[in-house]
Amino acid sequence: MFVELPQNMILMIAGAFLLGWILSRVFSKSGPKKGGLERDPRDFRIQELEAKLRIAEGDSKKSLTDVEKLEEELKETTVGLERRDNVISEQQTKIESVTKDLKGSVLKTRELRSELSDRATAGLHAEAKIRQVETELSVAQASTDMIATGVLDYDQVADAIDDPDKDAMADALELELENTQNEKLRS
Repeated sequence: MFVELPQNMILMIAGAFLLGWILSRVFSKSGPKKGGLERDPRDFRIQELEAKLRIAEGDSKKSLTDVEKLEEELKETTVGLERRDNVISEQQTKIESVTKDLKGSVLKTRELRSELSDRATAGLHAEAKIRQVETELSVAQASTDMIATGVLDYDQVADAIDDPDKDAMADALELELENTQNEKLRS
């Protein structure tokens, strides 16, 4: 399967490879050594910028996640504030209604107190009049009893009534009343 090549040809091919190898070694050693090993300073700048870009992209992603978290917190806070505002407005409405009710109750209480004091005053006046009437009635009854029993002389009382001095009449009536009470006590 191998092709039989003449031995000349094999030696020529081997010589050509050997010559190529020697020439490449010579040219590589004789050429500028620094030019092949040194890098362009712009490459460093490019690598530096690429590194900064990667860092900036990482920071940007972190910032975006932070912004999303802050937006969620803002939404939650906004919802909480709205709820709190609703509660506050409801409480203010309740306070206003309670204040109105309290003012109405205070006015009604004041009216009832004044009405009660008026009634108490009227009751006291009525009681005083009743006592006065009872006193007058008891005096009249006592006078009637005295006249009926003959203890009181109507002529003396008439003289006292005709007398312009009413104090004397009152004194005379009191004396007669005391006398009748003393007689009742004795009997």
